Amino acid sequence: MAPRSSTDDPDTGNDPNDAPRIPIRQPLLALTSNPLILIAPFFLWGTAMVAMKGVMQETTPLFLAGVRLLPAGLLVVAVSMLLGKQQPKGWRAWLWISLFALVDGTLFQGFLAKGLERTGAGLGSVMIDSQPLAVAVMARFLFQEWIGPLGWIGLLIGLIGISFIGLPDEWIIGLFQGPISGPISGPISGPISGGGAASGPVITVEQEIWSGLFQQGEWLMLMAALSMAVGTILIRYVVRWADPVAATGWHMVIGGVPLMAAALLDWLSGNPAEYSDLAGGTMGSVIREALAGGTAPWQGISLSGWLEMSYATVFGSAIAYGLFFYIAAQGNLTSLSALTFLTPVFALLFSTLLLSESLSALQWGGVVLTLVSIYLINQRIQLANWLSDQLSISISAPPAAAEDPQKTT
Repeated sequence: MAPRSSTDDPDTGNDPNDAPRIPIRQPLLALTSNPLILIAPFFLWGTAMVAMKGVMQETTPLFLAGVRLLPAGLLVVAVSMLLGKQQPKGWRAWLWISLFALVDGTLFQGFLAKGLERTGAGLGSVMIDSQPLAVAVMARFLFQEWIGPLGWIGLLIGLIGISFIGLPDEWIIGLFQGPISGPISGPISGPISGGGAASGPVITVEQEIWSGLFQQGEWLMLMAALSMAVGTILIRYVVRWADPVAATGWHMVIGGVPLMAAALLDWLSGNPAEYSDLAGGTMGSVIREALAGGTAPWQGISLSGWLEMSYATVFGSAIAYGLFFYIAAQGNLTSLSALTFLTPVFALLFSTLLLSESLSALQWGGVVLTLVSIYLINQRIQLANWLSDQLSISISAPPAAAEDPQKTT
């Protein structure tokens, strides 16, 4: 007899064999072990970041975040219905989906959009793609996922790799050569204490970078990374009450609504006279006047911008999130999350090909380290067994039941 699916509601008392999605669960589970399928979400996220670069100059961050979620969510919900997936039922299902939507939808996309407005793509990508560490720690304590020494080494190498990719070369070189005492050209924002000459004290490269680190939106990117990490963990609880594909779609819809509302308020707040009229209850006239003035966040988007947004919405959101969270519901969270390190690699490679951006020697080194880290993390069990058998190096191994990283824990 087939085992009970983790997505069945234990309170319903229904025969698990009555659930229409159970007969196709095993073929789909085998599909998610395909390397191309596993890598696909991170390829799509990386290329979507390239597609969105130009659009950031044509619209507002919150509108961009809302468009990436709301239409994509409706598309995923429609596909789940066409596939016969059971839609969420009961207050527990909607409670978990709403929490999932708040954390991984509204907060993650909101922090990401506002952070990208204030920071460079490279440094922001480093902070976003540090989330596998948080996922690994939470999965270890919540789901008893085995990480092991090789897994931790792989995570550390991955962080070093994406740091080489995203951080300024001067900063990385300075860490090995000692403080750089040369002054920074250009104005230094903010008050300078300590008196001295009228030109102010000499500011080193490291001091300048650290002083501006949390003034340029990096803390927002860090909050986005933590939001995505928590969302990755939450999917395990969501699928106990709802189908993972349907839940992914609805969480994007629910999470996108507050972002679109915030984008509307942000737009209106940029027109003080119209915004004051809104308090008087004349929303219709306010919107009509603002539209006539050509200030709506969607009115300045070019045809190429709409095409880029369409790619980011359909491929970078609907397909990528659907695949990622379906796999996360079935497989090993630490191994899957480690593949997030590939996102900046794909972003940099396609930026080089399509936008004529070049990679430095350190960035290419970061690409190599990133690939090494992914290999160590995803092959940590096999490597531990090989070291133990061939070289007599004792490395603690997980229980036999945990050796298949694609099994649901």
